[in-house]
Amino acid sequence: MPNTVTNELLLEHLKAIQGRLTNIEDEVRIMRTEIAGMSQTIAAHALRLDRMERRLDRIERRLDLADAPAE
Repeated sequence: MPNTVTNELLLEHLKAIQGRLTNIEDEVRIMRTEIAGMSQTIAAHALRLDRMERRLDRIERRLDLADAPAE
């Protein structure tokens, strides 16, 4: 039985590969969007923690609870 590869068979496989690549591209685009959103959330949380830390430092200083600065 000869193994013949026709243009139609090649085209069929190439179309299937192209469809899979399109799906992968779509998934990667969605993941990039989600990662960007998570990065923004993390940055917002970091800013909030910084503000809370400054407030806590100020409260400790007012109550004379803060340690002397290390030199």
